[in-house]
Amino acid sequence: MAEWVFAYGSLLWNPEFTPVEWRKAKLTDYHRSFCMLSIHHRGTPSDPGLVLALDAKPNAACDGLALRIAPEDHDSVLAMLRERELVSSAYVEYLLPVQLDTGEMVEAYTYVIDPDHEQYCDYPLEKQANLIAGAVGGRGPNHEYLENTYGRLQELGVDDAELLWLVNRVRELRAS
Repeated sequence: MAEWVFAYGSLLWNPEFTPVEWRKAKLTDYHRSFCMLSIHHRGTPSDPGLVLALDAKPNAACDGLALRIAPEDHDSVLAMLRERELVSSAYVEYLLPVQLDTGEMVEAYTYVIDPDHEQYCDYPLEKQANLIAGAVGGRGPNHEYLENTYGRLQELGVDDAELLWLVNRVRELRAS
């Protein structure tokens, strides 16, 4: 039974559970990407937004956080995460090895995009920015998701050039 969850998007700033420990962590052979159409949380079926997902990519790496679940909370936290993350089956739950900032390798529950799912997309940055700028879903505006994720990554000292470009472009689009 794994006790860690790998956070790379909204779980960074809104895990909806209290981890007993959190560590900076790295997952290899995946990259963080706005490659999932959001039709529930940050958009609707008629006006989808975009959310981050882990997309398989050999030799890539994604920096994030490993969040440790209290043993007594394991089942309830996992049930909550599955309800939240697997709402449309676009993500697949895997146990993947992540390296903690201590050097230790641990297995973590990780939510990865299914590239064969209808919500998978691979849009140029400009189209991503346009979708993010205007979409709103059950958990709020898509641009807030982007801003919150980018802000938390900055607090952790993680640079992401694509997210920075998107933050700036979405701000321009929303201002006009």
